[in-house]
Amino acid sequence: MNLRNKLLLAFLTATLLPLGGTLWITASLLEQSLSYASTEELDRVSNALKETARQLYQGARRDLCEDVAAGRVTARRFPESASGAWPAAIQDFWNSGEPERFSLSGTEGDQLDYLVRGPGEVRLYTRRLGNIRMEPLSAQYSQARRAIENLKSRDLRRGFTYTLILLSAAVWLLSLAALAFLAHRLSRPIRELTTGLSELAAGYYETRIPARRRDEVGLAIEAFNDMAAQLQQSRDRLVYLTQVASWQLLARKTAHELKNSLTPIRLTVEEIVAREPGSDFLKQAAQVVTEEIETLQRRVRTFSEFSAEPVPKPELLDLNALLRERVEFLRVAHPEVCYELALSLPATQAFADPDHVKGIITNLLQNAAEAMTENGRILIVSGEEGGKVFVDVHDSGPGLTEDARRSLFEPTISFKKHGMGLGLSISRKNALLAGGDLLPVDSRLGGAAFRLVLPVDARR
Repeated sequence: MNLRNKLLLAFLTATLLPLGGTLWITASLLEQSLSYASTEELDRVSNALKETARQLYQGARRDLCEDVAAGRVTARRFPESASGAWPAAIQDFWNSGEPERFSLSGTEGDQLDYLVRGPGEVRLYTRRLGNIRMEPLSAQYSQARRAIENLKSRDLRRGFTYTLILLSAAVWLLSLAALAFLAHRLSRPIRELTTGLSELAAGYYETRIPARRRDEVGLAIEAFNDMAAQLQQSRDRLVYLTQVASWQLLARKTAHELKNSLTPIRLTVEEIVAREPGSDFLKQAAQVVTEEIETLQRRVRTFSEFSAEPVPKPELLDLNALLRERVEFLRVAHPEVCYELALSLPATQAFADPDHVKGIITNLLQNAAEAMTENGRILIVSGEEGGKVFVDVHDSGPGLTEDARRSLFEPTISFKKHGMGLGLSISRKNALLAGGDLLPVDSRLGGAAFRLVLPVDARR
């Protein structure tokens, strides 16, 4: 199970049980809250109000009848002869044929009327109800009954419960979606890092992961890229040193065989010249053969140097002073070349074998000078980068072709007057043995350029 699914599973485990408990507790509290103001209670209260009002009304009627019977209330009389001027309530009662009627009148029903039919007339007895107004009371009762019926037509508990469930589910789903998005963003660089580690373990040292963030994961990706780059450099150096070891073995055998053959050839030629001292042709031929033998012997010595494994003796070097000394040494041999120095090294000192460093610098400057025509320029730059010091040698010559770049440091046999084809191979081997490297870089002058990297004093 990958990290994203683990995060989602952890979210489900951490939220489903609390969510269920929250819904149960909330539903219980809602049930108890609604029970304090249920429709049944309101119904009982309204019915009690109705019964109280009815009893009050019946009591008022009874008291009015007793007062009428006892003669304590004076009646207003409405004779039939004046029926045209009767109020509407009197007229309605007369037309109904009822013997008696009770009705409310006054301000908002605060007065009780008692209508009695008599021979040829209607008697009206009236009694005040005090501060009790029956019409507002009836209206409030009717309003309460309508509210109760409206509440009964709805199931509040079910509505609140469904609403709570829907809101909780919506919030939970939104949280799940947000977590899925975050889990994807978090797990993607980790998956990329895992894939990169697998490819690196399989030997693909050129693997790199784009760093898109600056958090801990981004720092881990940057550390992976740095590690991959260092492993790639170490692999390339190891491969090169392994190749150099093979080339050294071949060079050692070649030098040995050539040396064994050249010595008797030279001795034989000298013996021939000694026996025939009067022949000019023989002298000239012997001189040519001797010169060629000396050339081959120089090449044999070079092969011997390439195959040798001298023990490096590193020490502190004033690299700027060494560069100035090498430039002054070669300026006499190549007066047509313009040398420029851009030395930005502070008090930092390189830590390497001085003979090796002098040989590398001399080889780079000599190659640059020989690659140019008149009025050429050579730029020497020194500095510090990544905890190591470097020296760049730039020239304004024709530069390097792609084929030349691919075989720069491979030992070859050159038949130039002063070149053996082993200079760059020996130089890079010595740089690697010193803990640095020799690499081609982009030239500032349009020609070829090389960078010598050297370690600094580890005790600094």
